[in-house]
Amino acid sequence: MGASLGTGDKKSVNVELNIVPFIDLMSCLTAFLLVTAVWVNIAQINIQPKGKNRDTANVQQDDEHVTLSVLVQSDRISRVNEFQEIAKKPDGQQDWEKFETTLKDHKASAFFADRADLEIAAESTTQAPVQYQDIIHAMDVAVKVGFIDVGLSDPNGLAARPSL
Repeated sequence: MGASLGTGDKKSVNVELNIVPFIDLMSCLTAFLLVTAVWVNIAQINIQPKGKNRDTANVQQDDEHVTLSVLVQSDRISRVNEFQEIAKKPDGQQDWEKFETTLKDHKASAFFADRADLEIAAESTTQAPVQYQDIIHAMDVAVKVGFIDVGLSDPNGLAARPSL
């Protein structure tokens, strides 16, 4: 590439443009793009909706399909199928250790030994809000125990609704 520099006479002087900084910038941006693209695909949670919703028809299933359902509330975690409650600790935090041992016991039972599905719902109101971190922590504990097919459901769409 050439440019005309000089004192005003009609002779041109060839000046080369230094494109090394541009190449450095583009290589850095390309590396950043590739790393973030891979990270975004790895750091995702695949959630399939579970349970019933208002758009599906209620169809009776002939086979006995036991679904493990967990309802996270502001003051407790309810294991819905057996209507078991795990109250908060005295310091106000959820009792995640008890929740994990309860899920491990159910995973070891005959009903869930060869299954990996679980449905979780959160019942949050303005008077009793459920923290988003509690829902994610419940899903993480379920995956850690072995229920890798964790689905997020509406509280009214759980397979069994607690009536405590």
